Amino acid sequence: MSEARSEQERVRLEKLSRLREQGYPYPNDVELNADSVLIHERVDREVEREESERQRFKLAGRMMTVRLMGKAAFCHIQDRGGRIQLYVRRDDVGEEAFSKFKAFDIGDIVEVEGFIFRTKTGEPTIHAESIRLLVKCLRPLPEKFHGLTDVEIRYRQRYLDLIVNQEVRKTFEVRAKVISAIRRFFDSHGYIEVETPTMHQTSGGATARPFATHHNTLALDLFLRIALELPLKRLIVGGLERVYEIGRVFRNEGISTEHNPEFTMIEFYQAYATYETLMDLTEELIVGLCEDICGTTKLNFKGRELDFSRPWKRLTMVEAIQELGGIGADCDLNTLEGVHSAATQLGLDHIAEIDDYGKAIYEVFDAAIEEKIVNPTFITRHPISVSPLARPSLDDPRFTDRFELMIAGMEIANAFSELNDPEDQRRRFEAQLEAKRQGDEEAMDLDEDFLSALEYGMPPTAGEGIGIDRLVMLLTDSPSIRDVILFPQMRPTGGAE
Repeated sequence: MSEARSEQERVRLEKLSRLREQGYPYPNDVELNADSVLIHERVDREVEREESERQRFKLAGRMMTVRLMGKAAFCHIQDRGGRIQLYVRRDDVGEEAFSKFKAFDIGDIVEVEGFIFRTKTGEPTIHAESIRLLVKCLRPLPEKFHGLTDVEIRYRQRYLDLIVNQEVRKTFEVRAKVISAIRRFFDSHGYIEVETPTMHQTSGGATARPFATHHNTLALDLFLRIALELPLKRLIVGGLERVYEIGRVFRNEGISTEHNPEFTMIEFYQAYATYETLMDLTEELIVGLCEDICGTTKLNFKGRELDFSRPWKRLTMVEAIQELGGIGADCDLNTLEGVHSAATQLGLDHIAEIDDYGKAIYEVFDAAIEEKIVNPTFITRHPISVSPLARPSLDDPRFTDRFELMIAGMEIANAFSELNDPEDQRRRFEAQLEAKRQGDEEAMDLDEDFLSALEYGMPPTAGEGIGIDRLVMLLTDSPSIRDVILFPQMRPTGGAE
């Protein structure tokens, strides 16, 4: 059954019905020569001319305000560049057009043609010489003084959010600029952009629970990718020595202010480089984004100032636990017993049940230290048992040549010197399979084709993934990842049938 219409909606539908009787066609013959940005740019030049010599501009937009004054009216329309005021007078547009105009509603999309002038208050304004309705808005917009503040409605009806909240539009304009700037950066550093499959026969490239699907024609059970990594490293084997991909990945995990199951990331791989090479590259990339997009390396995020000035701090995971956790030097974090002792000091008693040194130290960092990191910090030397694709450190095989970039308590990037020993990689995959058999739904599958690729020889390589959504959160001071994703995943409305 269709939803009940409000009184305002019924009135608007009646107006549309009368318009149809008059031959209203939902016109599609619009040709514009201006927008609100151009009007603001041209106003000073135009007002210096005689009125009859001023250029005529045709633009269109959504009517957001209206103030009727007998035989004239002021209103604002909104287009992709912002808002511009219109002055509509009966004597200029004609009796019939003005009569129709008075029946327009907030939200209607209109076309106007006229010249530019400034009002007594100095506001750039289009003096309309013709105006017509393009599209009737059949549902009233949220009340102008309160706007759209219900986050559930904002996320579910993003189109309405974009109409009413101009700052939201700016956020997504920044997002587009960020992605464009990232492309320019990697293109200028000799990388090539590639595209790899979204559906895989095995789940790999990260430790995460995948989404499953089925290919009817091939009769194959497939997984939506949880990372871009393994196909990109195959391309390194093939001789494409610097590659990157910007794409969606899918992880069947919880939803929070920092995670959406479907998110955007960039992964890039460079042959003959190390994870330390990528730390320098990452600093250069993100500092450049701060300067180009925000105009500063000092950003506010959730009420705190973040300082992106170079150089960024670099700490091993053990050093971070000692420094930020307040763990004394008398507690030896190079032993499992020492990690258990540190966990007890931090109130993490459950870690005493973990008998793997690497997993225990990683859990201490994840549970108690990560949230304390504010300014950009590279956390290096991750345990090998939680890094199945990273190259082991030569001086201590319990750790890997890996880093995570932490900012404001969030992981923004993950990188490492890649494991290119096919026999070691097979052992790591087999350990992941065993973990999966023991109930770990996030463990990777064994990818025979990837192992075959490694056996042809992959040069020493470093690779990294950066979460673009979280990066945009930082650059726009957005408290939730849903604020920077146009259509975040939401629970269905209404109860079960």
